Amino acid sequence: MLFRSRFVRPLLVLAVAALVLASELAQRPVSVVPAQAVVPSFSVQGKPVHAAALRRVAQGDVPMPEGTAAAHASSLLAMPAGHAAALTLFWFSGERESGPQVQIAASQWDRASQAWLPARFVVNRHTMGAQLGHGLRRLGNPVAWMDGSGRMHLFVVATGWGGWAASRVLHLRQSSVGQGLQELAFEPVDVLPLSWLWNISYLARNAPLPLADGGMVLPVHFELGWKYPVALRFDAQGNFKGMERISARPYMLQPTLLAQTASQWLALMRDGRPQGKVGAALSTDGGAHWSDLPDLALDNPDASVGGMALGADDLLLVHNSSLGSRAKLDLSYSANGRDWTLLKTLEQGGPEAEFSYPALAWADGQLWVSYTVDRQRLAWQRFAPGSMPVEGKP
Repeated sequence: MLFRSRFVRPLLVLAVAALVLASELAQRPVSVVPAQAVVPSFSVQGKPVHAAALRRVAQGDVPMPEGTAAAHASSLLAMPAGHAAALTLFWFSGERESGPQVQIAASQWDRASQAWLPARFVVNRHTMGAQLGHGLRRLGNPVAWMDGSGRMHLFVVATGWGGWAASRVLHLRQSSVGQGLQELAFEPVDVLPLSWLWNISYLARNAPLPLADGGMVLPVHFELGWKYPVALRFDAQGNFKGMERISARPYMLQPTLLAQTASQWLALMRDGRPQGKVGAALSTDGGAHWSDLPDLALDNPDASVGGMALGADDLLLVHNSSLGSRAKLDLSYSANGRDWTLLKTLEQGGPEAEFSYPALAWADGQLWVSYTVDRQRLAWQRFAPGSMPVEGKP
């Protein structure tokens, strides 16, 4: 009997594990089909906007929730034209990163007062855990999106036991009737079914790529032992439809997606190596397949990048440009996604300074950039279109 028990128990464990694996694999969506992205074409007073002509017109700090000492990983969401706010800004804030008091905070840029409203918390880990039926230990990296019906969604990195590598992506949906800051509330939809290993080790960071059908593509990455970026597909109602790996390289993460045409998409990525460059990958069939491109000539100190397209040949990228440090944050532009020109150094400090995790949005005819400062607060800058420089003149 002892001999049998030594073998039967391991076999039972393997059988249960096989059943769990088969069940989870059966629930995972199949690979995505080609889609058409929205290619922006911004204009102000009937004149097209050019990245090279953007000029900084304002900057400042975002108000923090009272009593918080840390802030990180902002996400900007442009609001509809008739809303009282031009933008809603989400981030995680608390006593420290990964601290038990960390919650998802929000503020809005009020169109009437032309200022950020006092921040408040909109997602609490205890409340969300109770609604999900299991505990949440950490919250971080909120990413905001508005679906085809005008409802807000948040994709939040959440952990139980373990660090960020044991994270799952929690999908939240607006539960409040209105979208004013004081009434804004969210409810959990589910944990995204991304991995057979209890859906862990996937993290969100950058803004979704909008699709012509009202859906979107959410860039995320896997991080457990090795790293790789993934594109998640959602329909116009926010239903998860499938996933596709972006890069074969095991050190690329936190992709940002830019549409060069409706079907040609560029992914620019953080490089996890010590002496890295901004990585690049390309899809020419609307996200159904991806292929790696040579690294850009831009240095990357293992730091998040944020990009957006103003037009098919007007691309923007906010990135840290000093190897070994996040003390310098630059805004660059490109016509082809391969060759980049510095437009403005947004911040530069001493060796211990950190300006990181940028987010971009277009609202009220201007470019908005938010980012973390020393993991303690958030800052923002605003750029307005100007005249294109004349060749040969400053």
